Amino acid sequence: MAIDVQHALEEDSLDLNTTINTTPLVDVMLVLLVIFLVTIPVIVQEVPMVLPNFRNVVTITKPENIVVAVDRNENVYFNNEIIDISTLRDRLIRRQEEVKNGTYPEVHIRADRGVRFEAVGRVILACQQAAIQKVGFITMPLGGGT
Repeated sequence: MAIDVQHALEEDSLDLNTTINTTPLVDVMLVLLVIFLVTIPVIVQEVPMVLPNFRNVVTITKPENIVVAVDRNENVYFNNEIIDISTLRDRLIRRQEEVKNGTYPEVHIRADRGVRFEAVGRVILACQQAAIQKVGFITMPLGGGT
C-alpha cells in the first residue's frame, strides 16, 4: 500500500503547473486602460473662448510716448539720452506728471539682441514701480535686418 501512495504522489506532482498565468493580469490592465481613456475627456475641462487672430499693427508714435533703449553694454537711454538705471523710475514718474491731458505715456523698450535679460528686467521693474500702464517692445520684423 505504501508503494501505491508514493506512486500517486509522483503522478500529482507531474500534473502541477507552476507557471504564472498572465491572462487575467492582461485583462485587468486592458480594462483599466479603457476606463482611463473614457474618463480623461470628462476630467479635462477647457474654458470656451475664441482666440484672436494675430496681425502686426504699426506703432503710432505719440509725443507723450517714451522710448527706453538698452544697448549691448547694458547702458540705458531715455529718449536717446544716456541715463543711470537708478534714475529711470523718477524720470518716468515726472514724465507722467507732465502729461496733463488725461492720456498716459506708453513706454517702448528697444533692447539689443545680445543684451542680458536682466538689464531689460530692470527697465521693466522701473516701469512697474512708476505705475506705467502700457509697456511694449520694439522689434525688427523677421528678415528685416539685424
